[in-house]
Amino acid sequence: MGTPAQLFWGLMFGAIGSGFFIYGKKQNAFVPLGTGLLLCVLPYFITNIYLMLLVGFILMAVPYFFKG
Repeated sequence: MGTPAQLFWGLMFGAIGSGFFIYGKKQNAFVPLGTGLLLCVLPYFITNIYLMLLVGFILMAVPYFFKG
């Protein structure tokens, strides 16, 4: 099931990821669309909380640096 921290951050990354996904779909932009999809599935594959936070924050920064 996971620790409360894993559940909390999984929910946060899922919510932010769904926002990126919806934005990317409406704007026909691949970078936010792909980032949103990755953020939504991130908690399913990474169980280490520190690694999840590192990868999640890096993924959240990707659309800022790659506008494509």
